[in-house]
Amino acid sequence: MKNKTTILISTAILVLIALSSIQAYLINNTYQLKKKAFINETTDVISIIDDNPKLDSLYNIWGDDLKNNISDYKNNRLSKAQIISRSNEKSNSLNSEFKRIFKEELKKVNLGYDVDFKMNLTSVVLLDKIKNDTIFSASKNQSRLFGEKFDDENAKTINNAKWFSEQEFVEKVEGEIKINTFDLEVKSENKILIKEWKSIVYKRMAFLLFASVLIFLIVIGLLYYSIKNLITQKKITAIKTDFINNITHELKTPLATLSIASKSLKKAEIKNNEAIFNSTLNIVDRQNERLQKLIDQVLTNSLSSEEIVLNREQIIDNEYFKHLIEDFKLSVQQQDVTIINKVCSAEVLLRIDKFHFTTALLNILENAVKYGTESIQITIETKHTNGEYSIVIKDNGIGIPEKNLPLIFDKFYRVTDGNLHNVKGLGLGLYYTKQIINAHNGTITIESQLHKGTTFTIKTPIN
Repeated sequence: MKNKTTILISTAILVLIALSSIQAYLINNTYQLKKKAFINETTDVISIIDDNPKLDSLYNIWGDDLKNNISDYKNNRLSKAQIISRSNEKSNSLNSEFKRIFKEELKKVNLGYDVDFKMNLTSVVLLDKIKNDTIFSASKNQSRLFGEKFDDENAKTINNAKWFSEQEFVEKVEGEIKINTFDLEVKSENKILIKEWKSIVYKRMAFLLFASVLIFLIVIGLLYYSIKNLITQKKITAIKTDFINNITHELKTPLATLSIASKSLKKAEIKNNEAIFNSTLNIVDRQNERLQKLIDQVLTNSLSSEEIVLNREQIIDNEYFKHLIEDFKLSVQQQDVTIINKVCSAEVLLRIDKFHFTTALLNILENAVKYGTESIQITIETKHTNGEYSIVIKDNGIGIPEKNLPLIFDKFYRVTDGNLHNVKGLGLGLYYTKQIINAHNGTITIESQLHKGTTFTIKTPIN
């Protein structure tokens, strides 16, 4: 049964992990789709703005200036470094106007979130049939042409542009002035940086994420509830089995004695001997009474605190404990039991159900003897503080393992597992004790250490 339960729990956990993995995979796919759709949506809007004639005119101004610088380069009046320097100066002079126009157009479309844009110059190459001449390469120089300055690592490229131009220029060759042409290739890329784009995508996925987390928590809750119920049912089944074994064992002895006694009563020699006949009848009566007590114990001790009807009466604590200790000593006079009476000297008037309360205390005292050492010592101490009456019963017995303490007041629970009867009992005594104390609006707690003893503390309101 234990192996089946372990397999069932393990399978359920594995299935939960598999479902969680599938859910995480689907959420990640949805995230990627939402992210792609969001970026495409932004890209489309920025691309339209980028095609604005006002921005194109600024780009054309920069392009014309570049062509003039390259004409001077062809005539050996400028170096490549000077072309790059002048190109940067020109773009910087135009950039303020470029950013102003871009922001105006961006405001018109009302995206609802901030986007930074920039145009990077990738390369400027003079094309030649024999060998191309690279004027500018982004890998070796600063590449920003227009727009904001930001790190390319977190940016998104929305498009790449390439344009060709055939430009005439005046060239002096061997003292003769000629008009030649050069072919120019210019490459650029447009990048955008969407601030806090992850937050925006997550917000668009908020309902899906909330629903997924909620469903996941519900599944976890149901699994936990199912496993907890399974373990509880298994525990209850084990306790019931143990209880049935114990009660069967307890009933066997009086039933066997009754069987022998009833057979003896049928014999002629018993019938003719009045003394033996009466003795045998007394045995039948005692065993019948014992059976009745066992049945009453099961029925009465199974009541909850709400079902116990109290018949309260006023008693003086000193007298009550004096009689209780005397009666208990008489019942255990065949054993080595020492009772230390530390009941508070000042008289306190208690209002309790004497019969039920006495039964509760006797259950604790009897347990101290059942689970005691060779020389048993029990201390009964009482205190009266702030309208609360405390009863502390301490013994020097074998103690209770810490793992068993939370279960000690459960119905049918016994620390001795299985059908072991070195200590007899049905596992109802302490359960019934707790129900009686609860019915008196009190509390009962337990502290114990193995081989050092056990302490019960009962607290009840005086009024």
